[in-house]
Amino acid sequence: MLLDARAEHLGAVIEKLHAAGAKVEAVEGGLKVSASGRLKAQSFETTEYPGFPTDMQAQFMALNCIAEGTARVAENIFENRFMHVNEMLRLGAKISIDGRVATSEGVEQLSGAIVMATDLRASASLVIAGLVAEGETMVDRIYHRTAATSRWKPSCANSAPTSSG
Repeated sequence: MLLDARAEHLGAVIEKLHAAGAKVEAVEGGLKVSASGRLKAQSFETTEYPGFPTDMQAQFMALNCIAEGTARVAENIFENRFMHVNEMLRLGAKISIDGRVATSEGVEQLSGAIVMATDLRASASLVIAGLVAEGETMVDRIYHRTAATSRWKPSCANSAPTSSG
């Protein structure tokens, strides 16, 4: 459950989640996202609203890391928005960067590791990746707390939370 998420503001993200094979439902209080089986990797470009938001790029890249297939992510808004990639590599992700384009090849399983957050978006993507990784993941240096992150209550149907911060 994504509390307080508003479907009308996340059209491009929801479209990519549907294409990946996820079910997204607007429910009272937010969005419910579910899937059965492995998702399919999705390529996208960040752009201004109503396009795919740069603020969701790192989190969607976490999904692509364990999805089936290869995806290209073009970051068109900010330079240095791939700071999370080196930390995802520590978890076993297969990602290469060429300028403003990151290419990820989905792996079957990530492995727990100690990783370091560089910003709020990276923190969120590393928590997501850590939750699906086998073993313990510790996300270090989460100093980027906001009202939203102070309410994070990660849970997974098939595993216990594996990140801290």
